[in-house]
Amino acid sequence: MAAISAWFWNERFWLPHNVTWADLADPAPGVEYPKVGHLLSALPLALGIFAVRILFERFIAGPCAAAFCIQAETSRRAQPNAVLEKVFTSITKCPDSRHLDGLSKQLDWEVRKVQRWFRLRRNQDKPSTRTKFCESMWRFTFYLCIFTYGIHFLWQSPWMWDTRHCWYNYPYQVLTPGMYRYYVTELAFYWSLMFSQFIDIKRKDFLIMFVHHLATITLISFSYVNNMVRVGSLVMAVHDASDFLLEAAKLANYAKYQRVCDFLFVVFGISFFVTRLVIYPFWVINSSMFESWSIIGPYPSWWLFNMLLLVLQVLHVIWSYLIARIALKAVMRGKEGFMLAFFSLLDGRSGLCLSPLSRLSPLLRTCATVSFPSALSPSFL
Repeated sequence: MAAISAWFWNERFWLPHNVTWADLADPAPGVEYPKVGHLLSALPLALGIFAVRILFERFIAGPCAAAFCIQAETSRRAQPNAVLEKVFTSITKCPDSRHLDGLSKQLDWEVRKVQRWFRLRRNQDKPSTRTKFCESMWRFTFYLCIFTYGIHFLWQSPWMWDTRHCWYNYPYQVLTPGMYRYYVTELAFYWSLMFSQFIDIKRKDFLIMFVHHLATITLISFSYVNNMVRVGSLVMAVHDASDFLLEAAKLANYAKYQRVCDFLFVVFGISFFVTRLVIYPFWVINSSMFESWSIIGPYPSWWLFNMLLLVLQVLHVIWSYLIARIALKAVMRGKEGFMLAFFSLLDGRSGLCLSPLSRLSPLLRTCATVSFPSALSPSFL
């Protein structure tokens, strides 16, 4: 184990030239640098956030949904059938004509009756509008709070106004209490999302979102351990800027306030394109790649970090193109069709959500699907 640990924490990978872990292990009194052990505090905090979410959805979001006359739909349940249930869970949820004919003969049912059974069974797994409203309200509240905190913290930080401060005196940059709270809270939130996936209503994007949350946790942890927290805080703030707007638009959509929904979506779209295609590449990546090169120079973990930021930018471009493409098509069909298409895409339950991705390679299709709810919800992806 010692050999594996020494290999993993190799100074020549993690730290700039002429810097060792020993240099960071014993700072001056009152000075603190990021340490791996700090990240462990995110786990109990994640459980706390998860508990707060349960209470919030029950005692705050639930009554708000009732105030907007959003009730839990009681969809008809498919009659129990062991044969069809086995097909549904292990083979396909949308059988083709060959499967339908075979099941029809096996059960001595009409094909239309088999189709109706599968339709009812699929509807059983769909979360109700009330459930989606409560979930979006929780996310809206968290994203708005963490974005407000992040902007308040960064407003007083010199690296927000001059990004070269992200690299001055690196890696001997003091970890402030505000930065620690910002990072650990973001990390804890995504840990809580991983926990909640196992008790929430199972959706067909379960595995994709699990991988996404894991990737987000890895990136946040990587930047913290490497003490790239200053530029990391800029990345989180840029991504948080549009997340709460998206959730607000979804809330208006579920409450059937269409004009409010349309307005919020326009504001979200402008925020998304400005933050992901302008501010992120020309402010954050420019500092991470070029300013840091001139101030501290490259080293192995620097290359990896910047490669991940560039991959993220590629995903931003892909999703911006797909959103613009959906919007352009919807303009031809009418606004209502666009909003239906877009929110079906976000919910990840409509066949429509796969159609824009069908022309991409399997790898890009997976990456884009992973990043979109995250580009629209988590901080690093």
